[in-house]
Amino acid sequence: MKVQVSILSGLVSRHAAAWAALVFALALAGFSSGVEGYSHLQHPVAWLGAQPLPHATAFNLLVFVVPGLLVAWMSLRLRAAFSSPGDAGGKASAGWAARIGAQLVLLSALAFALQGILPLDATDLDGPRSGRHAAAWMAWWIAFATGGGLLATGLRGHRAWRATAKFSLLAAVLVPLCALVLPHLLPAGLAQRLAFAVWFAWAIDAGALLNRGAQP
Repeated sequence: MKVQVSILSGLVSRHAAAWAALVFALALAGFSSGVEGYSHLQHPVAWLGAQPLPHATAFNLLVFVVPGLLVAWMSLRLRAAFSSPGDAGGKASAGWAARIGAQLVLLSALAFALQGILPLDATDLDGPRSGRHAAAWMAWWIAFATGGGLLATGLRGHRAWRATAKFSLLAAVLVPLCALVLPHLLPAGLAQRLAFAVWFAWAIDAGALLNRGAQP
């Protein structure tokens, strides 16, 4: 039994970002299927988790908290990959830009989870409780856009990470673009989901490279 638990935990750890995207997608599809009039094109994801709507707590846990913590775990592995514990002085093997970038994408993942801890208030969407949720959402994309840009800068000179560096720069541009600009051109719900999709895709790509043992 201990061996099975160890293998399972290892699989979750190595593929945390992929599990995060899967849990997010399945939970969003499942909870939205029973809500009459809810549109993935028009409505924001967090609307289904607004208090005191039915099942709001379970929704926030599975759509925001669990996926956010899983991506945070991948980000911790990413940050650890940029240091060399064997060095006598603890000297980092990646530059400061990559190390700070890794820290910021970790903060982005925690802010994503925080959206579920600070849900919208269905009775007062302009009130302070809803404002705290909006602040967590802003912290999510701001931290990621900044962190992704720094990762792109810090990793572009490392051959094994060059493709991920380019993807980090692209994602750092696309996430705020989808979050802020596309809602004026596309349905708001679709634009937000595109931002989330880019974020999850970046995390899966970075996690896959970590699993291949790439070192900066």
